[in-house]
Amino acid sequence: MSLRVRWVATAALLILGSSLAANPASAEPTAAAAPAISLSSGEHALIRFRLADQAALDRLVAHGADLAARPKTDAGAVLADVVVDDVQLAELMKTGAVPVQVIGTESGAPARRSKLTAAADTLQFLQAYWWTTNGRTFVQTQVATTATDDPDVEITVTWTTADGTTGTYPLVRFEDSGEYQYHYAVPQPLPGKPVKVSATSSLGGKSRAVTPSAWPAATPPPAPAGYQKDFIAAYMTPTDIAARIKRLARQYPKLVDVINLPDKTQGYRRTAVAYLGDPNAAAVVVESVKFGDQGMNGVQVRTVDPGAKNRPLAASYADRVLTVRLATDNAGKTISTTDDVAAFITARYPQRFRAVVENGSAGLPMPVVAPVRLDDGLADTEVSKKPWTVQALRIGKVRDGSKIGVLAYSQEHAREWATPLVTLEFAERLLANYSTDPATKELVDNVDVFIIPTVNPDGANYSFNDFNFQRKNLVNHCTGADRDPRNRNAWGVDVNRNYTVGSYFDGYVGGSPNCLSGTYAGTAELSEAESSNVIALATGHPNIRYALNVHSYGGYFMWPPGSYKADGRVTLPRPSIDESKFFLDSARRIVGAIAASRGTVTWPAYTGPVADVLYSAAGNSADQLYYELGIAAWDFEVGNDIWNEATQQWEGVGFQPPYDEAHAESQEYAGGLMELVRIAKDTQDQGSRTVR
Repeated sequence: MSLRVRWVATAALLILGSSLAANPASAEPTAAAAPAISLSSGEHALIRFRLADQAALDRLVAHGADLAARPKTDAGAVLADVVVDDVQLAELMKTGAVPVQVIGTESGAPARRSKLTAAADTLQFLQAYWWTTNGRTFVQTQVATTATDDPDVEITVTWTTADGTTGTYPLVRFEDSGEYQYHYAVPQPLPGKPVKVSATSSLGGKSRAVTPSAWPAATPPPAPAGYQKDFIAAYMTPTDIAARIKRLARQYPKLVDVINLPDKTQGYRRTAVAYLGDPNAAAVVVESVKFGDQGMNGVQVRTVDPGAKNRPLAASYADRVLTVRLATDNAGKTISTTDDVAAFITARYPQRFRAVVENGSAGLPMPVVAPVRLDDGLADTEVSKKPWTVQALRIGKVRDGSKIGVLAYSQEHAREWATPLVTLEFAERLLANYSTDPATKELVDNVDVFIIPTVNPDGANYSFNDFNFQRKNLVNHCTGADRDPRNRNAWGVDVNRNYTVGSYFDGYVGGSPNCLSGTYAGTAELSEAESSNVIALATGHPNIRYALNVHSYGGYFMWPPGSYKADGRVTLPRPSIDESKFFLDSARRIVGAIAASRGTVTWPAYTGPVADVLYSAAGNSADQLYYELGIAAWDFEVGNDIWNEATQQWEGVGFQPPYDEAHAESQEYAGGLMELVRIAKDTQDQGSRTVR
């Protein structure tokens, strides 16, 4: 997920307030100086900015910023992760935004009013959890006030450890779609285990003191001696993934089937295009109807002065050269406009070319242009440009549908390079340990596991070879001037906004009708091969009862509902009390399994329904799997923020962290998927969760 979106006004309030450092009574850490950050011309980067206040964020949203994750707040300022180029970076800095961290780059992919007359409010802890990771103890809390309509209420939490040490930290109000939710802070570092927390507000309200609970309070069974893991050696392109799938099927023929999913993708290809003229002066965009690799790359187009009086606009196409002869008046002067030429090319050669006037060139005289070559703009690599067959691994001793099924799928979003490493590491562990570990053998003998390592191979190829921040697939549904090649990195459909439940088409928040938006929902529900393949696999195998969609980044663990309607923030129906308990209990087990690898703990505030802990994601896959097919569906956002002890801040890791970090994510989240398989077996043994 990790939203790349031109946020609408209602979604602009998704700001989850938080303080980035505890404020113990003894001392307060000093913020590190902001680093000097710059980009070369045309370079893109994912940068964390410190904004002055909520108003600054609202302005950022209003101007269509490419926000990559939910913003946080730090002592009143807002931290926002934004994909920018060098020009946008400079513009943001002029407005007062301070870049504080480069998370990922394109080139290196890896005063309140008086309350004297106000009545005291009542405060209630919604969450209070603590945990220890890598020798450091943290606490995280959520507190709700009864003064829900007062935007200026300030809440402070006081903590106490067993030795009597105390400290405080502020919470910040969190509103979503204009509706108050609670006050919140990111995890706070403490000198030891907290035995008590309490909250007070600026209105005079006080909470009951509560004892924080341990989180997640679950650990997986220990791996036996000789347990095999760490099968991932590098980032993997779709071509690498296809080779790995083929090798696993060959190596483990008694445990593996390869399923070719029914809908081929467009392939790593695009139409060929060229500017006929100078975009800074006057130009027409000429585009092939067929893809560039279908014989249109290298086709030339030109305009000429016929050199005679009273000539009509005319054209000819021969020897892969389109020649447009401009119209002339009775003095022999060319009189064709850009509009004339664009319309003529489209009408004269509808099966071969289409043309539009470049933005800013409407009505201008069409210049004489020497031949220019059409090109699809894709990198010259070994990647096949043919339609792609998306493949799934099916792993299990019994693969006839009689065993309970688990589906794991990844890379719906192209730029999330670490996610296929998780699902392939998971597959390798199941297969490599089958003959040596009785516990793994029991799982493989009794659970039918389906894995789609890359749902969106075309977008992934584009991300690896052309534009690393590509989120969507490569299908270009844009029309008219939106097909201008300067928009090439904004084309495509957000695969995880293209499903059928709680979609943009049903009036839910989080998808967009704008073909250039990062969350463009497509022309209709399931309009894309990529989303249709996921549903085809699930519907074709009704024994699938559990599914987990692997995304990055941010360290979330979530389940339905995933979307809401803006007016009143009306979510999709909530799971029943029993189902909600099942989701949370399972989450604790899976979060505990993740933490067993290197101590990474998914925050309790980031564990819950998508619509509550992240944002409204209209038309996401988990909602369709759960509401239509009765599958218990979760979402990972791998890549948790990392605590920097020196700066006393949490730092983001991004979509393409340095490989060592991506490798660590593959190991810990593969452990989480192993725990999901244990949950599936346990519920099957108990005869529970027969939703279908």
